[in-house]
Amino acid sequence: MIDNPRSPRVRAVAKLAKRSAREETGLFLVEGPQSVTELLQFRAALLVDLFMTRAALDRHVDLARSAAASGVEAEEVSDHVLETMADTVTPQGVVAVARQFPISMAELLGGGVKLVAVLDEVRDPGNAGTIIRAADAAGADGVILTGKSVDAYNPKVVRSTTGSLFHVAMTQGVELDAAIRAVKGAGLQVLAADIAGRDLPTVRELLPNPTAWLFGNEAHGLTEESLGLADAVVKVPIYGHAESLNLATAASVCLYESAFAQRA
Repeated sequence: MIDNPRSPRVRAVAKLAKRSAREETGLFLVEGPQSVTELLQFRAALLVDLFMTRAALDRHVDLARSAAASGVEAEEVSDHVLETMADTVTPQGVVAVARQFPISMAELLGGGVKLVAVLDEVRDPGNAGTIIRAADAAGADGVILTGKSVDAYNPKVVRSTTGSLFHVAMTQGVELDAAIRAVKGAGLQVLAADIAGRDLPTVRELLPNPTAWLFGNEAHGLTEESLGLADAVVKVPIYGHAESLNLATAASVCLYESAFAQRA
C-alpha cells in the first residue's frame, strides 16, 4: 500500500492538476468511479495508473477487475495519499492517470460530420465540461476548443463531462479563424450563439443543415470580429424574467435544437 503522501510518485500524480505538468507529461487525472468506468469502457488503452483506497476497492470490485483486464492493476493507497493526489476536496476514493488523446482538426471533421461545437475563450471549467457533455448527449460529432479556452484535460473539466470526454471527438489549441475555415471547408454552416442574434425559433429553416455552433466567453460573449465569421447569429429567447442564461444551458438548447431538426 502507498501511504506516504510526500513520495515522488504521489507528488507527480498531484502535479497533474496543473496545466504545465499535463503539457509536459501528456497525462491527466481522472477522478471518481463513474469517470474511470467510462475511461475503461471506451478508452481503456489510455489508462496508465489506478489508485484506490481500501474502502473503494471493497465497493468497486468490478472497476479494479476491469482495470486488471486492460493490463493495469489497481494500487491501494491510504485515504491521505488519495486526498493528496485528487483535485477534489472530498474525493470518492478512486484516482486514475491516463494519457491525453487529442485528435487533429482533419480527423475530427472527416467522415461527413453534421454537428460540432466550437468553444472560443470559454474559460470556466464547469461550463466547458458541461458543453462537452451536452454535445455528447446531443450526438454531436466533435468539440473544438480554441487556444484561449480552458484546457480540456483540466481536472474540473474532466469531472464536469462525467465521462463524455471519452465519447466525443475533441481537439484544442487552434485559433478561431482557422477552426471556422476548417468547419466551413467541411461543409458546415456556422451559427454563432449571441444575445445580439435572431431568436432561435425564427431560424428553424437553418437547423437541419450540417452545423458548427460557436459559443463565446462567459463574461463578454463573442467579439464583433468573431461574430463576423458566422453565417448567422442566433440567441435563445428568454420568455420569463431571468436576466440571462448560463452559457452551458444556452449551448445545450442550441445543440439539441440542431439534433432534433437533423433527425426529424
